[in-house]
Amino acid sequence: MLLTAEILVFAVNGFLRVATALDIGLSTKCVVIPKEMGVCHKIGYSEMRLPNLMGHTSMAEVIQKSSTWQHLVNTDCHPHVGTFLCSLFAPICLDTFIQPCRSMCASVRASCAPVLLCQGQPWPASLDCDRFPGDEDTCLAPLSKDYKHLHKVLPKPTCQTCPAVEEFFTHKRVLEVFCDSNFAVKVKLSKKRTAFEDQEYNIECQVEFITQGSLLPYETQSMIQQWLLINEKCIERMSPTHRPMVYLLVGNIEEGIILVKQVYRWQRKDSQLTLATQKWRQHKCL
Repeated sequence: MLLTAEILVFAVNGFLRVATALDIGLSTKCVVIPKEMGVCHKIGYSEMRLPNLMGHTSMAEVIQKSSTWQHLVNTDCHPHVGTFLCSLFAPICLDTFIQPCRSMCASVRASCAPVLLCQGQPWPASLDCDRFPGDEDTCLAPLSKDYKHLHKVLPKPTCQTCPAVEEFFTHKRVLEVFCDSNFAVKVKLSKKRTAFEDQEYNIECQVEFITQGSLLPYETQSMIQQWLLINEKCIERMSPTHRPMVYLLVGNIEEGIILVKQVYRWQRKDSQLTLATQKWRQHKCL
C-alpha cells in the first residue's frame, strides 16, 4: 500500500502497523475538519472521511457527538485519547479506513474508563474494543515502551471524594497543614459558556509550593488542572455561579497518585491565607 504524507505522520510516530485495511465504499467523501470540532483540531491532518467510523453521516452530527468527548480529552487521561477518538470521529482521508488497533483501544480504556466512571458514565458500548482489528492488521497502535521511557513519568490525579471547602481558619492552622503536605496550589475557577451548553471551566493555577522530588511548577499546575477536570463534581461544587472563585488546594503525592486533602476558599479580604503563604518561606515545621 502506498503511504501518503498524512499516513506517514502516524508511521513516524510509531502508531501504524501495516497489513490489510478496511476498504472505503464509494459513498464516502473527503471533507475539511471544521474548526467547531475542537477535539480533533491539532490531530496532524486537516481532512476526514464522511460518513465516519461511528456511522455519523452529517457534519452537524459529527460536531455535536464529538463535542461530548472534549472534556475527557482535556483530562489527558491517556496520551493517545485524542488520536483514538479522532480516528473514529474524523478518520484520515486515505484510500482505506485506518482504524485504531484493539490494543490502543484497550490501553485508552484502561486509563480513561475510571475517569468516565468518576463522572457517573460507563465506557460506551459503541467503543467496545472487540470491534477493532488486532495488531496484525493495518491500524493505529500505541507507541512503543521505548518511547515512553524517554518521557518523564508524572504523578497521576485520581477520582476521589471531594474535600470540604474551608472558609474559616487561622494562618497557624494553615501552616500546620502545609507541613504535612507536598504541594499547595492557588486556583482561580470560572465557568465558560459553550455552543452546546456543556459545562466547561477556565482554570488558572499558581503554585505556592511543591516539595515532591523533581516536579516543576508548570508540571504541578498541569496535574492540578487534570485533577479538577477528572473530579468534575468537585469543580461544580466550587463554581456554583459564573463569577470567578479562588481557592487554595493542598495535598500529597502518594505512590505516584495526586491526592487533594484540603481546599480553602481564598476570598479577596482574606488575610489569613496570604499571611500563611508569606510566612511559609521561613517557617520551620516541628
